[in-house]
Amino acid sequence: MSYTILIPARMKSTRLPEKPLKPIEGKPMIVRVAETVRAARADRIVVATDHEAILEACRSEGVECVLTKPDHPTGTDRLSEAVAKLDLPDDAVVVNVQGDEPLMPVDVVDAVAELLISRPECAMATAAHTIDDLESFLNPNVVKVELDACGNAMTFSRAPIPWPRDAFRADPDRMPEGFRPLHHLGLYAYRVSFLKKFPTLPPSPLEATESLEQLRAMYHGDKIAVLVLDAALPAGVDTEEDLERVRAIYRERIARGEAK
Repeated sequence: MSYTILIPARMKSTRLPEKPLKPIEGKPMIVRVAETVRAARADRIVVATDHEAILEACRSEGVECVLTKPDHPTGTDRLSEAVAKLDLPDDAVVVNVQGDEPLMPVDVVDAVAELLISRPECAMATAAHTIDDLESFLNPNVVKVELDACGNAMTFSRAPIPWPRDAFRADPDRMPEGFRPLHHLGLYAYRVSFLKKFPTLPPSPLEATESLEQLRAMYHGDKIAVLVLDAALPAGVDTEEDLERVRAIYRERIARGEAK
């Protein structure tokens, strides 16, 4: 299996300013993310950033980094510029690991890459897991995905889908027995040919309504394979509380000799 990991890292963050450079036990968070995914089977790991300070922080720790424009409308547009600068071939596969996910399980990264490599009819691959509680099912911040018989996405939505109409008529306060909708997780693998094409595709009406850029790919006929996991991925870092939680985990890892 041959693929590249791209880690986008923007300096601007409304909830946690300068998030990629926040220290986690002596190293910037973006470096910790790159260190984590070194255990994956990827051939290459590259950070794609919009800021010189992140570029320098990565290079000082031996992490390959490419500087991209600061005004990309989406993260996928940033990846498109990065693969062009890296001169990756059209048939190559890249996995996008977010720069605020230092606890990302590398076996899942490998599995999403492997899924796309094995599905030549698909332009992208991603992951999901089952939703077990009503609160998450109704939460618009929990993105849902519906699959076809081949395991490809039929649609994504912030709305609660599919809607078990008859069951909720009988009891609207709990999840129906055996009902397992899917929570989409923000981990993607792409074919480089698709990433190069993406900025030229007009946004779809659904993308604008839902604020979900993966809907643009489906609107224009590109297929997305979905890996269904047994459990959710570890949460990323969005707040100071998240950062303190991750720092505590790293302190334990360092004490056990599992990290430096």
